[in-house]
Amino acid sequence: MMTHRLGSHFESVVLAATGAFRVLDAELIQNLWSGYGKILRLKLEGGWCPTVVVKHVRMPGGGTHPRGWNSNLSHERKLKSYQVESAWYRDWSRRCGLLCRVPGFLAFDREGEEVLLVLEDLDSAGYPSRLGRVGWKQIEVCLRWLAGFHATFMSEAPVALWETGCYWHLETRPEELAALDDMALKAAAGIIDDRLKQAVYQTLVHGDAKLA
Repeated sequence: MMTHRLGSHFESVVLAATGAFRVLDAELIQNLWSGYGKILRLKLEGGWCPTVVVKHVRMPGGGTHPRGWNSNLSHERKLKSYQVESAWYRDWSRRCGLLCRVPGFLAFDREGEEVLLVLEDLDSAGYPSRLGRVGWKQIEVCLRWLAGFHATFMSEAPVALWETGCYWHLETRPEELAALDDMALKAAAGIIDDRLKQAVYQTLVHGDAKLA
């Protein structure tokens, strides 16, 4: 018996994208920050893939950020981040080849204040490992992936993506900058931001490159 359900509309989206007969089970991979939904692994019956990963975003009426950044600005930033992520997978991700492998995009749908993103399950595609600690060999693999990603999108205009940087850049973080107690870094933040904007080689960036 499934403990996490998408609802009949979104389940039909998954079935149509995969050719499956039904969703057998839904495993929680993680909750999204501040109650904005869940990432699930769905086990399917029939179709061309045994499992998919879905990101089910539900816009809450409120929420508490773990570091206290709970405001209208924070809420609007989260909404924009999910719009950008959906645009990335829908419009850009197919350009990533073996140099920067990403999950394949299968479907996107929206119903009211809920959004569903259906992606290839990389576990089933042969990438099941999650490393908590890495050595130089693994770090070099990560750097090659990032280099391939940056090369693939060099000089591209970020249509429907973040106009500057990613989720984390100075203009989106006034609350964090105001709370910063490193005065030297606080004073230099604007200069660093200007230098980055004037860089000759502009490309897309991952924005969340970490072991998790």
